[in-house]
Amino acid sequence: MAIQAIDFMYYVGTREFMEKWDRAKEGELTCRMEKAIGGLPRYNSIEEMIGKMDAAGVEKVFISQCKMWSYWRKWMYMDTQLEEVLQYTEKYPNRFEGLAGYNPFRIKDSLREIETAVTKHNFKGVYVHIYGFDIPIDDKKMYPLYAKCEELGVPVSLQVGHVLEAMPSEGARPMMLDRVACDFPELKLIGAHTGWPWVDELVSVCYKWENIWLGVDAWMPKYLPPQVIQFINSRMGRDRCIWGTNGLPWKENLDQLEQLGLKEETKEKLLRKNAIDLFKLDEKKVAAPAATFQVAEGRLR
Repeated sequence: MAIQAIDFMYYVGTREFMEKWDRAKEGELTCRMEKAIGGLPRYNSIEEMIGKMDAAGVEKVFISQCKMWSYWRKWMYMDTQLEEVLQYTEKYPNRFEGLAGYNPFRIKDSLREIETAVTKHNFKGVYVHIYGFDIPIDDKKMYPLYAKCEELGVPVSLQVGHVLEAMPSEGARPMMLDRVACDFPELKLIGAHTGWPWVDELVSVCYKWENIWLGVDAWMPKYLPPQVIQFINSRMGRDRCIWGTNGLPWKENLDQLEQLGLKEETKEKLLRKNAIDLFKLDEKKVAAPAATFQVAEGRLR
């Protein structure tokens, strides 16, 4: 299969940024899962990252301006700056897209920066990591963000389900998207990270609403819950799922995805078409990698 994949969920991966991240993590929880996979990926250069994308058959990656508040230490220990995303999107606009960040403790400043990111730098939406702020995703501090993104016509991607940092997970139960969609029926919402362990809640709101998508990211495909696979492959679900990695290895992820027995139409929608439609990407400006790679090339590792 020669589908050129689009990864909607990634972070700044330069070595300088990750070294700063490592220092900020001192005193925070390094969870069992992060220890097992060795942490987030890092690259000596953006060109090295593009080389790995090409080798896996990944055409485009979304870089999130992630903002995370420390629940334990009460400071912004992951505070990605606009410029740290622009180094990708401005140098390689056909390979990278930007997602702005949101700090619900600095609403006015955040909204101003989001508008600049979208209107001046062509960012395609906003990504929110709510947990450390210790408010739910339907909290009143989130509503200015939803109103602004509905006005700008861009999606909001929110991690939902459990969180692996030392933060409470309850505030991101996927069912809370139901209330948000009630109040903002024109706003496109993505429940990222599959919503596990409340997968059924995320599937249910995706069945109900035309404006909610399920993010198939942060899990290697062989570990995806059966409900997610069934939803991806269903008539109503195949148009409401988008693929990402959250930093997991592209090649192995796509190899495993090929083993799930998904319909060809479903794979094309999951890996590419739904992201193009959701984020209003211009296919004429999406440059194919230097070579076309088979997603199923190589053996499952």
